[in-house]
Amino acid sequence: MPMTTRNEETIRRFYDAFAKLDADAMVACYAPDAVFNDEVFSLNGAREVGGMWKMLCTATRAKGAHVWRLTYRDVAVDGNTGRAHWDAHYLFSATGRTVDNSIDARMTFTPDGLIATHNDSFPFWTWARQALGAPGLLMGWSPMLRNKVRATAAANLALFLARGG
Repeated sequence: MPMTTRNEETIRRFYDAFAKLDADAMVACYAPDAVFNDEVFSLNGAREVGGMWKMLCTATRAKGAHVWRLTYRDVAVDGNTGRAHWDAHYLFSATGRTVDNSIDARMTFTPDGLIATHNDSFPFWTWARQALGAPGLLMGWSPMLRNKVRATAAANLALFLARGG
C-alpha cells in the first residue's frame, strides 16, 4: 500500500475512533515515541499521549456523551505529513459548559503509518470563553490564564495516569 494512502487511512481511523470516544483505537494510531502539542498539552511518548486521549474520552463518556459530536474534513497527506480539520462539540467537564471547538491538525508519520507528531491548533481565547465563561472572556488572551489551564491539565493527566489510566 502506498505510504500516502496508509497515512490518510491512519488519520481517518483516528478521527473515526475519536467520534466514537474509542481511546484504545485512537492510541493504536500513535508510534511509541509520539509527540503531541496543542494549546493546552505538550506530551511525549505513548503513555502521555494515550493517557490524554483516554482521560478526555473517559470524562466525555461520564459527563457529556449526550452532547458529544465530532466531525472532520479536509484530510490531506503529502508523503509523511498530513493534516485535517476537525470540529468537536462537547461539555467541558470542569465547568459543564458547552464548547464548540474548531481545530486544525498537522501530523507526521513513521514509515509504517503511525502518527509520529501531532500538532493541533485552535484559538485559545475562543475556547476559553466557551469553556470557562466570564474568566475566559476577560482573561482568555492572557498568558497567565493559558499557563493556569496548562498546569491544571498537566496535573489532571498526571493524576489520571497515577491511577492507572
